[in-house]
Amino acid sequence: MLIYNDIYEWEGWGGKLRLASGKCRLWVFDRRQEGMENRVTVLRPKVVVVSDVADSKMSVRSCAGHIATRVIQDFSIDFNRMLYVEYYPPVRYGMRNEYEIPEQYVAVDFVWDQGRAIHPKWRHLQPPLLSVVKDLLNSAQQQSPEYT
Repeated sequence: MLIYNDIYEWEGWGGKLRLASGKCRLWVFDRRQEGMENRVTVLRPKVVVVSDVADSKMSVRSCAGHIATRVIQDFSIDFNRMLYVEYYPPVRYGMRNEYEIPEQYVAVDFVWDQGRAIHPKWRHLQPPLLSVVKDLLNSAQQQSPEYT
């Protein structure tokens, strides 16, 4: 079930200067609330997907720990039960846009210290979780096409 599907803004740690403040595209899903007839236990029922937006001063990669910390606080998520994914859409480049960098789904694992996400480690999401995340995002885009 889709819990959140919108632009998400976070405060930085720079006081009045608002250093490292930014915004991103955020989707939050709770897989426990899907109509799962077979009642399979999901170890990480909360799926958090973030993606860069053009008018943000900071990237989701550079602020991964800060964003993850704020998201678990704002949405009351147990970090042990969360899958955190960075989504990068395909990018075309070249004189005639003849080249493409394919879309990427990158899972981020954190060390959690006193409720703060530190020491991020990035890894490309692999099947079958890759398929699950793609299906969740496709269903979110069908529900709210204005945010695609």
